[in-house]
Amino acid sequence: MVMARREVLVQLDDDLVEQLDKLAASLGTSRSELMRRGAQAVLDAERLTGADRQLRAAYRRQPADPALVQAARRLAAETVPAW
Repeated sequence: MVMARREVLVQLDDDLVEQLDKLAASLGTSRSELMRRGAQAVLDAERLTGADRQLRAAYRRQPADPALVQAARRLAAETVPAW
């Protein structure tokens, strides 16, 4: 499914544009596609950061049961593969 796109003006310094153009050429894509990927990566990273923040807050509100943590450690030690 093709999504509608809007043209957005972004100001970049010459060095950054040159680096993007080189990378785009080596990947066989366009500068615009790299910018779209970069924007999506920033949004994804922020979403993950928010989820991590929520998880840490949940553990502060309700810490893990020490017995459960100890059992998990014991199980991990018993099942770790021999490298």
